[in-house]
Amino acid sequence: MKGFIFDIKHFAIHDGPGIRVNVFLKGCPLHCLWCHNPEGVSFKPELMLMPNRCARCGDCIRACRYGALSQKAEGLVVADREKCVLCGDCVMACSRQAIEIAGREWSVEEVVAEVEKDRIFFEQSGGGVTLTGGEPMAQPQFVESLLEAFRQRGLHTALDTSGYGPEEILLRLTDMADLILFDLKIMDDKKHKEYTGVSNRFILSNLKALDNLGKPVWIRWPLIPGVNDDEANLASMVDFLLGLKSVQMINVLPYHKGGVEKFRRLGREKEFAIFDPPDPEKVDKAVDYFKKKGFKVKRGG
Repeated sequence: MKGFIFDIKHFAIHDGPGIRVNVFLKGCPLHCLWCHNPEGVSFKPELMLMPNRCARCGDCIRACRYGALSQKAEGLVVADREKCVLCGDCVMACSRQAIEIAGREWSVEEVVAEVEKDRIFFEQSGGGVTLTGGEPMAQPQFVESLLEAFRQRGLHTALDTSGYGPEEILLRLTDMADLILFDLKIMDDKKHKEYTGVSNRFILSNLKALDNLGKPVWIRWPLIPGVNDDEANLASMVDFLLGLKSVQMINVLPYHKGGVEKFRRLGREKEFAIFDPPDPEKVDKAVDYFKKKGFKVKRGG
């Protein structure tokens, strides 16, 4: 069993309790305009260029057999992505790690071995492994195999999901996890489609179905100024969540511009938007709003 992963991060502290390893699965049915992991949206490998690391030596250009790379007048490398076959020759030729291929196949055994390196930190901190993305539900068989392997080894697991996918897959996977991190972005369906590319009807109905399992759920709400921070959206979200019994916490996740440079590295700037991060007062106001409604709230994951 193999799956497609674009990153594995050790010593993560924002996606579940304790010190964790985050496994980022590649591919997502949503296209959120503020995405901070745009390399996780496509289901295919992608070439990433890091101009701040580039030595302008031309080694990668000489290594490319397909003429996909060239240099601008100032020496920076640019890619013709239609010519690129993602062979990896340029990556091997670059001594500065200024070129990467985002996404490769991993076996269940490889992922487990990588995660097990941090077992001592899990035991000391009450941490574990978080499967995130991208969207884990987009690779259900692989994720199911991972969750089973981690369960057999006694590791705490968290599943981070957008909630968009078939209900039966969501329930099967979440039933195997110890904690569910559930993204809830915009309550108005029309607005949700505008900013994420998909309807939220499946998301909301899946969250209701998930609530019946009795698994602990942390709601993750990205705070995007001018998009979902209005009183109507907050009130609608609270009304919905008050009807659920499994929600233990709301994570308020202030928008940041960490994904902007990644858009450029992928050559996909035109597909996303740049927003202004919320000021501290706006974040405090949102946190206080949820607290006054009776929810446990945390800034960040």
